[in-house]
Amino acid sequence: MAQYFDYGAEQALKTANYHDVFSCLGMHPDPNQRGLIVRAWLQGAERVEVHSLKDDRKVAELECIDADGIFAGRLGRRVNRFAYRLQVHYPSHSEAIIDPYQFPSLLTEQELHLFAEGQLEQGWKTLGANWRQHQGVTGVLFVVWAPNAQRVSVVADFNQWDGSRHVMRFHPQSGLWEIFIPQAKPEQFYKYQLIGADGVLVNKADPWARSMEAPPCNASRIPTNSDYQWQDQQWLAARANTQWHQQPIAIYEVQLGSWRKDDQQQFLDYDQLIEQLLPYVKQLGFTHLQLMPISEYPFDGSWGYQPVGMFAPTHRFGDGDGLRRFIDACHQQQIAVLLDWVPAHFPRDPHGLAQFDGTALYEHADSRQGHHPDWDTLIYNYGRDEVQSYLLSAANYWLQEFHFDGLRLDAVSSMLYLDYSRQPGQWLPNAQGGRENLEAIAFLQNLNRRLYQANPGILMIAEESTAWPGVTQTVDQGGLGFGFKWNMGWMHDNLQYLQQDPIYRCYHHNKLTFGLLYGYSEQFILPISHDEVVHGKGSMLAKIAGDDWQQFATLRAFYGLMWGHPGKKHLFMGSEFAQRNEWDHQKPLDWQLLDSPWHHAVKDWLADLNRLYQSEPALYCQDHQPQGFQWLDCDNASDSVISFVRRDDSGGHLLFVVNMTPQVHHGFRIGLPEAVNYRERLNSDSEYYGGSNVGNQGEVIAEAHPYQGQSHSALITVPPLACVVLAPQLPQVVESPNEVALA
Repeated sequence: MAQYFDYGAEQALKTANYHDVFSCLGMHPDPNQRGLIVRAWLQGAERVEVHSLKDDRKVAELECIDADGIFAGRLGRRVNRFAYRLQVHYPSHSEAIIDPYQFPSLLTEQELHLFAEGQLEQGWKTLGANWRQHQGVTGVLFVVWAPNAQRVSVVADFNQWDGSRHVMRFHPQSGLWEIFIPQAKPEQFYKYQLIGADGVLVNKADPWARSMEAPPCNASRIPTNSDYQWQDQQWLAARANTQWHQQPIAIYEVQLGSWRKDDQQQFLDYDQLIEQLLPYVKQLGFTHLQLMPISEYPFDGSWGYQPVGMFAPTHRFGDGDGLRRFIDACHQQQIAVLLDWVPAHFPRDPHGLAQFDGTALYEHADSRQGHHPDWDTLIYNYGRDEVQSYLLSAANYWLQEFHFDGLRLDAVSSMLYLDYSRQPGQWLPNAQGGRENLEAIAFLQNLNRRLYQANPGILMIAEESTAWPGVTQTVDQGGLGFGFKWNMGWMHDNLQYLQQDPIYRCYHHNKLTFGLLYGYSEQFILPISHDEVVHGKGSMLAKIAGDDWQQFATLRAFYGLMWGHPGKKHLFMGSEFAQRNEWDHQKPLDWQLLDSPWHHAVKDWLADLNRLYQSEPALYCQDHQPQGFQWLDCDNASDSVISFVRRDDSGGHLLFVVNMTPQVHHGFRIGLPEAVNYRERLNSDSEYYGGSNVGNQGEVIAEAHPYQGQSHSALITVPPLACVVLAPQLPQVVESPNEVALA
């Protein structure tokens, strides 16, 4: 035994106390005499032979050193290493194994350095399971970060989940473990078996896995190299030169699992979604599709907001190439695709990141920093460089591998404040004694700066519910560097207003107008998201006071106001046809409602609003500038009527008049910016949209009567619970079958 191993080495191998197994196992120069030694640990084996890979000739037979499967033997007078395989004979079968311990490290110094510095932007090409070819041998390079583990092994289908078969090489300077395994095959399941710093043996899914098994097993899967041929080069080139702040953005938010289901009430796959979802979004006129999180998640009820596989598209809707086909098809239809991405927290699932190597590796050790009280989840340690590499790479992965057009970051407020949802004594101040999470701020700034540089034309969107200053200011100006921010204040004010009985809305009038006092402090998106139609909050229709007629009319008027208001648009699925029930992730939307004229009319109204929105630069090109908006009357609380002008940068404009009570107003004077007659572009009270058909005979006659700061004015009829859009009179061009003069 001593002639093959240093004293006690074989026992150290078996007890996981031999830290550098690559220095022992595999092929090495004989320390005692000229020649080579091969050592192997193969539990259950009876005989082991060494064969040359070059000519498959048997070179030697190894001696069984220990009953637990440790073998060793000399290779005669050979002094030059060569590629070989082991022919392993078990009681029931024989197996050929290309010994992974014969290969050197395949990691580069640059990869190790960038990862440790928090600057690795494409880490999925280094960590996780990646196909490599080395010395003419094809295999999978497994790499994982576990600096405090005592031992890490790959356990998988190809080694009968035996943790002694593929113990990994450790890089102390970076905390990475690696092993190159030729025998692996695409789609095989694997995990990492770790003996942690606490001595506990656990099996963990690969944090960098690009495919994962469904619960309850939750294993990672060896990826199949994609040869997908993208067809969206023109889209990406145009996107790179698009100034989104000056373009129409109307986002349709979808939870893929509950938008619609097949005849067996199963999830639609990506090809079915191409056939069904894309034409629907196109018909409605939305410019952007936003997917709720599709990073792999174990629990359906989390809606994807508790992800475990930050690099793995969920198994629920198909494979990675299916997702690529879906996004490519969207781009062919000129629809941008955004992804809801969750870097604010992660769940405690035992196969996930929590206590990954027996220590608080990705999270903080102190629960006052590392535990999220709202969701009973864990918070990333944003100040740790390796965690920054992980999250930065995860964000880039979806943008570059799947051509997503941007990311919406969930729960940004919880990242920014150390005392978020905490009482005094439940949080730790920063180094300056404040409540700001300085590490998270620096991470977000670095993330946004790098993603915008690496992916021209993307959108980075923050769900930030406080008045944090400079969310959409550039990093150079001290901001967080996002492109857009959800206007949560506008959303809360307007939804509270809609819940009031029309007779009392006069007392809440400022909720309709207050948003313009800060409307240019950030680059805003107006969000009606999934959060507003779930957990007892009721659907958009159900929030509104009054009977059916009042609810439908008010909803149409509100959408008209929303589409006229400065800020990009965001609407959750089902709200476009006035879903009656609040959203239930276990059920598809109530598509049968579209058989009802009133529900179908809301959908038609929204489609026409989107057509108007995209055809009129006044509604989008100066969203971010005060000169794009002008109040005509924001103070008429007694009538609950507001009126305003939207302007483009070349003199074009539209007038909006919104009445939020059932009262019809005849002879209602409004100011006109130009001395021309105006026509009704849209009227939500048209019978086409389910209204009472009150209007202005399609035309408004200008009078030389100064009013509301304008040189001219007109007397109009304001329909009940309605939005009317007026445009300067031009030669009649009907752009939509619905865009007609209304009696």
